Amino acid sequence: MSASEFDLIRQYFTASTDARADVALGIGDDCALLRAAPGEALAVSMDTLVEGRHFAVGTDPQALGHKALAVNLSDLAAMGARPAWATLALTLPSADEQWLGAFMAGFSALARQHGVQLVGGDTTRGPLSITVQVHGFVPEDKALRRAAGRAGDRLFVSGTLGDAALALQYARAQKPLEPSLQARLDRPTPRIELGLLLAGRARAAIDVSDGLVADLGQVCTASGVG
Repeated sequence: MSASEFDLIRQYFTASTDARADVALGIGDDCALLRAAPGEALAVSMDTLVEGRHFAVGTDPQALGHKALAVNLSDLAAMGARPAWATLALTLPSADEQWLGAFMAGFSALARQHGVQLVGGDTTRGPLSITVQVHGFVPEDKALRRAAGRAGDRLFVSGTLGDAALALQYARAQKPLEPSLQARLDRPTPRIELGLLLAGRARAAIDVSDGLVADLGQVCTASGVG
């Protein structure tokens, strides 16, 4: 990389998100020092996005920054957890500062919206891939678990199903796509507020990322119901 890793950290990551009171030490040391919320369980999730597999070559980096964080926040929402911290590992073909600035603009905007502080991560050279880990808090007795479903429970889904899949189908076929549908693919909305509302009220939940039938099947299997 033409710019050193330390220069990239200082310029794009150190102050990219708002500071939280529960972060004793953030980016810049060997480890972050974080204060766990008393009386609550720590919810942790992580996803990796690889260019050419999870997103197309040339994808808008600002939308990609949003999506990389959003898919992880959706996992916290599915547990009824309140977001707190994130770490980011980037593998970059080169130190493209224009791309990195746009990526972090999308990442940071969503982080600020949900009170998430970036507390660490890593950068290295190689084929483009993005790994985000998120951390949140939820009272242990109110966490939404896949295995807690019971016979007779009502099933609900938020939003509309199939929008992102349809947008992807159109994109692969190089068909024109209306902006609202494109946004469902590029800038998904993590249902944090709904997850917090359901914690302690609903029994089971799951982030629908593989389709309703597949993900509902996971809940049924975990809960021992049909």
